[in-house]
Amino acid sequence: MATLSQTTAQLIAQYGPHLHDTPPGGWHGRGTPDRLVKTHCCFCGVQCGIQLKVKDDKVIGFEPWEDFPLNRGMLCPKGVKRYLQGSHPDRLLTPLIRTPDGFRQADWPEALDLVAEHIGRIQEQYGRDAFALLSGASLTNEKAYLIGKFARLALRTKNIDYNGRLCMVSAGAANRLAFGIDRGGQPWSDIPLAKCLILTGINVGECFPILTDYVWRARDNGARVIVIDPRLTPVARTADLLLPVRPGRDSALMNGLLHVCIARGWIDQAFIAQHTNGFEAVQAAVAPYTPERTADITGVPAAAIVQAAEWWGTAPTAMLLHARGIEHHTQGTENCLACINLVLATGKIGQPGCGYSTITGQGNGQGGREHGQRCNQLPSGRDLDNPEHRRIVAERWGVSADELPGVGYAATEMMEAIHRGEIRGLLSICFNPLVSLPDADYTRAALEKLDFFCVIDFFMSETARHANVILPGSLHEEDEGTVTTAEGRVVRIRQAVPPPGKARADWEIVCDLARRFAPWKQFPYACVEDIFRELRRVSRGGVCDYYGITYEKIDKQYGVFWPCPDPEHTGTPRLFTGGTFYHADGKAKFHPVAYRPPAEDVDAEYPVCLTTGRVVSQYLSGTQTRRIGPLVQQYPEPLLEMHPELAMTLGVRTGDRVRVVSRRGEITLPCQVVRTIRPDTVFIPYHWPEERSANRLTIRALDPISKIPAFKVCAVRLEKAADDADEHGLSVSSAFIRGVKRSSI
Repeated sequence: MATLSQTTAQLIAQYGPHLHDTPPGGWHGRGTPDRLVKTHCCFCGVQCGIQLKVKDDKVIGFEPWEDFPLNRGMLCPKGVKRYLQGSHPDRLLTPLIRTPDGFRQADWPEALDLVAEHIGRIQEQYGRDAFALLSGASLTNEKAYLIGKFARLALRTKNIDYNGRLCMVSAGAANRLAFGIDRGGQPWSDIPLAKCLILTGINVGECFPILTDYVWRARDNGARVIVIDPRLTPVARTADLLLPVRPGRDSALMNGLLHVCIARGWIDQAFIAQHTNGFEAVQAAVAPYTPERTADITGVPAAAIVQAAEWWGTAPTAMLLHARGIEHHTQGTENCLACINLVLATGKIGQPGCGYSTITGQGNGQGGREHGQRCNQLPSGRDLDNPEHRRIVAERWGVSADELPGVGYAATEMMEAIHRGEIRGLLSICFNPLVSLPDADYTRAALEKLDFFCVIDFFMSETARHANVILPGSLHEEDEGTVTTAEGRVVRIRQAVPPPGKARADWEIVCDLARRFAPWKQFPYACVEDIFRELRRVSRGGVCDYYGITYEKIDKQYGVFWPCPDPEHTGTPRLFTGGTFYHADGKAKFHPVAYRPPAEDVDAEYPVCLTTGRVVSQYLSGTQTRRIGPLVQQYPEPLLEMHPELAMTLGVRTGDRVRVVSRRGEITLPCQVVRTIRPDTVFIPYHWPEERSANRLTIRALDPISKIPAFKVCAVRLEKAADDADEHGLSVSSAFIRGVKRSSI
């Protein structure tokens, strides 16, 4: 059973997280670097170019890569300090095996043999699908492809998925339904060409800071900037209009905007007739969403809804950008489809300065969902339940289609399968579900039920503490490969330094395990580029066609946009030109969306809405960034963000501790009183574990299509913490929440 054999304090003392503040050699003794290595940041899906300084096979700093066209040398705080993880004292340097007294060091043959033994035992006793894999969307395309092949050919289990299930899968599902392809339609260089921008559910200034420059350039060129968010985010403070939507009401708001555009004649009838199907059903679906009814549902004033629709509908060029704010809902796919309906109805797609795009939160959020590590997917975006797709991939892998397993559980469903006893063993790489998944106590109980658990990682995450075996893997800069940015540009990751100690490149570890279960000819790779060459061949003719992309072409062009179907092709920066889409008839599809309330809404017992998200100095579960001293200093702990009106009812000021209680758990945090949030809503960043984990509160309700959790809305109650409370122990009443005015933010 994967239970802890040491206390949390003992594990932290040995393996961290500890803060690391200085590079190898210190700030003044680093000397002149031996070389500069052009590569990309290891964090978000923007994938800024960066040059790493290397001396004595250690990364000692960075230089701007001003020639890379996307960021032109600019970096966010995380990008500036990311190199401090390379020589971190917490780095895992040797395989570890858990004993009753804690972890002991092991050599590679012993560790790999033990993992293989337990996989074989579990699959023999309980069936192949009783062993599962969880992978990551920060891994390179080559690793994503390799891990999918490892699961389906070597282990022959259907149960493989990845942490991108928590990221962009709602948008991915909507893109395929509407466009027939899952990729942003245009490069970021189109943003300054737009005369209207809608930024919905996207905190650009903190989550994707470099793209803020693109938004400001559009504004300087005369664009109207409309932000849709329950918080007045940094970019919203400079926007022309804020629509402070109640969490969970996004589809109603988009329907209301489209209703106004139709009523005022701000739609493109010729584009609709020539290039789309299904508009009449959408027109009927949005008919009830008058500005007044939409205002009642969303909390956004009717006049603001009309104004936003006018700016969007009458602009000669316009783009709609979103992130997780509209995806992390049980209606996430529907929210995205409602946005796409607005874009299609007004014909603002497929031309410079026009389009619809999703910005991915993870470094390879785009490529990570293209190459076969999802529970329902084969490489190149092919569908696991499509007989022709199965035939093509099986043929190129040299096996029978019948040998490929079927569709398995999504990452968000695997914990339930563990609780039911269907999954008995797990291998995880680059995923920290104990911090990332909703309802953290439920996740912890699932990990403790496992018969065997193996983790491949470079730091001991909170999840890895539960492992039976930990295999030390590689950092971004310790391996070669490619990633695909959120705009669809395939870029090179170059190895700057070798893995330290006895740590190994991730792909080598996976290949060593695979060869214990499958013939060598199925995993014959001598280098990472061998994997990429096979990935290209397997992708040929698929929707995600990488066949014409080579490492040399990537270097020459500063990246290549897929699809790139042949070696002479230069790539496809802009999709849908001429109104041509990727469905069989070449047309886009409208999808009617009816507003559905959140899975858990506020009530008399839990009268406040909780929403969660990121802060500028932290990244995802914090496994990396909570170890980098300057980033922790910028935002040392999670804060409970609340409006002054809400704070007044509790009798709290900034710094006072507040108990936040949901139906699943509770945490106590210092509050930060701000006027930049709706009075009926509180915000907590999700990067911290254990007693500070926002995901002890969140709900396991899933979008039925994408299986993404509803991180952005659940119901809580607030109480002033006992050490700060007066004798009455103040709490928020539902009467106060009902009295909140729309104009309070």
